[in-house]
Amino acid sequence: MNNPTAGVPRDVGVLGEQLPRFMRLMHGLKSQHAAEGGRDRAAHVLLFPLCRLGPLRQGALADLVHADPSTVSRHVTLLVEQGLVRRAADESDGRASNLVVTDAGRAQLDKLRAEREAYLGQVTADWTDDELQTFTALFDRLLDGIAATLPSDALPPDSMSTAPDRTVTA
Repeated sequence: MNNPTAGVPRDVGVLGEQLPRFMRLMHGLKSQHAAEGGRDRAAHVLLFPLCRLGPLRQGALADLVHADPSTVSRHVTLLVEQGLVRRAADESDGRASNLVVTDAGRAQLDKLRAEREAYLGQVTADWTDDELQTFTALFDRLLDGIAATLPSDALPPDSMSTAPDRTVTA
């Protein structure tokens, strides 16, 4: 019988076991936040790429976040209704519009970012500065590696990174 893990370093196998657990935990957090903030919270996450990358067409935003265009459309409608995003004519094509974050949207994004950082600060409270720095550098590398395997016509390769000198999305 052929062993699919033959020749794979042990730690890659461990990582292969950790990633599904990580995804389940993130799904649990997402479900918890959805119960607390419902559709609003899911829509508000779109503020991250819009704020970091500037105005985007709705289709490009859907591609960027790897989401169904109809879902992004519903979220954008909510963001516009809440005054967090506005539509602006695309300078290169007046028939199209770009999504632009408003001052209220930036304030909401600051609130979301503060909540996220407070949570992560709580989770990593017993980590040393070196541990946190090492983890964030390696996690960034992992994310870049995963991002490199996904199709993305909307952005340059580094645009999804969390490194301080590069752009970040949700």
